[in-house]
Amino acid sequence: MAGILTRVKDIMAANVNALLEKAENPEKMIDQYLRNLESDLGKVKAETAAVMASETQAKRKLTECNEEIEKMTAYAKRAIEAGNDNDARVFLEKKAALVEKQAGLSQAYDAAAANAAKMREMHDKLTKDIRELQERKDAIKTKMAVAKTQEKLNKLQSGMASAGSNMAAFDRMEEKANRMLDEANAMQELNSSKNSDPIAELEAKYRQDQKSAGVEDELARMKAEMGLA
Repeated sequence: MAGILTRVKDIMAANVNALLEKAENPEKMIDQYLRNLESDLGKVKAETAAVMASETQAKRKLTECNEEIEKMTAYAKRAIEAGNDNDARVFLEKKAALVEKQAGLSQAYDAAAANAAKMREMHDKLTKDIRELQERKDAIKTKMAVAKTQEKLNKLQSGMASAGSNMAAFDRMEEKANRMLDEANAMQELNSSKNSDPIAELEAKYRQDQKSAGVEDELARMKAEMGLA
């Protein structure tokens, strides 16, 4: 009896939160802890049933003894009423032995009842703890799932930051290419201006003026022919 009481006290004193903090995988830890508690609960149930049976047996023996005492008292009274004092003495001697026995039976019953009460209390506490832990299990697993998802998001965000850095580098390279192209175009423009021939440009100017003069002469001639001059 002492062994099972000590074991149950150890079970009830277990700190679930402390165990979970030390665990690398809280999901697996809480499942294992639940299995351990349920196994312990089976042992506690069996021991509780045995202790309760002992209480019932002790109570039955005490009740039977009390009934015998009452019976011997009733028989002694009848014997006295019938004038049979010797018979009354026999019943009273039996009653005295039963009363002495009653004291031991009463002590045994009180001890059995106290043990049964302790076992029922521990059984009920352990059952309640298991029920509460089962209810918390889903919440803990949900939190773990959210934490894992957040961890994945953090990695993705880190990857996106790296991609953003690459894009910035690409933009810088594109800007540099545009600048090089602009410089090349400017250089080409400068080279074109440097290689131009001023004589050729003047000749082209006057050729254009001569072409315009020929057109004017032709226009005047046509107007004269039409009588419009």
